[in-house]
Amino acid sequence: MTVLDLSTDIAVLTAAVIDVPSESHHEGHLADLVERALEGCAHLQLVRHGNTLVARTNTGKSERVLIGGHLDTVPGAGNLPHRFDGDRLHGLGACDMKGGLSIALSLAATVTNPVRDVTYVFYEGEEVATQFNGLQHIVDRDPELLEASLAILMEPSNAGIEAGCQGTLRAEIRLTGIRSHSARSWMGVNAVHAAGEILARLAAYVPRTPVVDGLTYREGLNAVAIQGGVAGNVIPDACVVTVNYRFAPDRSLSEAKAHVEEIFAGYDVVFVDESDAARPGLDQPAAAAFVKTIGVDPQPKFGWTDVARFTALGTPALNYGPGDPSIAHQVDEWVSVAQLRSCHERLFAWLTTEE
Repeated sequence: MTVLDLSTDIAVLTAAVIDVPSESHHEGHLADLVERALEGCAHLQLVRHGNTLVARTNTGKSERVLIGGHLDTVPGAGNLPHRFDGDRLHGLGACDMKGGLSIALSLAATVTNPVRDVTYVFYEGEEVATQFNGLQHIVDRDPELLEASLAILMEPSNAGIEAGCQGTLRAEIRLTGIRSHSARSWMGVNAVHAAGEILARLAAYVPRTPVVDGLTYREGLNAVAIQGGVAGNVIPDACVVTVNYRFAPDRSLSEAKAHVEEIFAGYDVVFVDESDAARPGLDQPAAAAFVKTIGVDPQPKFGWTDVARFTALGTPALNYGPGDPSIAHQVDEWVSVAQLRSCHERLFAWLTTEE
């Protein structure tokens, strides 16, 4: 039977965690192993919801922080088991985010008397739709478990601090025409041809680069799909252009939707997926203190992460973990052993050293 030794070297532990398959919707075995490894820790109170495990210290400290990581990975691509190549540890989920997950597991087991109480969350379903997200399930059912003055998500950030996150929404621009035989095209109206104006507006679009809490975010509005056509001899009567808008955290979700509707004024716009942005929150005392302790300059987070769920709860949240986010989900993804060690050492010091 596989047993996770949470007291071992962080690189060895990460390799062992990589070798436990946990693709989205199949996190049960890893969740069981994590629970089994932590249930012997007398300093932790464990609560399990599905394949999400919450582990809390309760020492009566005046401050509580949260450290979270997801158990799941994207589908495998023949990239198991792990392998070492110099400083690089390769394998499915090595970067996103079994390196960060392993650091959180190690801290949960070995920091028995932290200077601030800690809530560790090891959750399922991050790589798939919100309805499967274990963190969101706790938000919906038992939000007091997540109360904290600061949340740290161990998402890959190159061992730096990435603050806040962009919001994202997808919208379908739906175009209609009149179907006819292509031999008598003048009798129809080509809906695919009508997409030309949509694409022209996108090509001419100039994205904003707003500064939010001292960090410069880069927005983007792009076509990500186009669908249309009936048959090789039919003038299409319908076409759908799907656009994705990544917006900075100085805009609310409603403001972002209004902006997209303004860009495509005169067209049928239907929103099909949306997630709010998260402000950096660097002006909050707990976040500022963490940044000072880690000793790196924060950068903006390009993309969306679960920090937005904490922002919605009124909790400042940051991304801090090993791994280059640009190689996440790649077939040959890897995590730097040096970054594993540095993140582990800095977080250990933060949790054990009085300020």
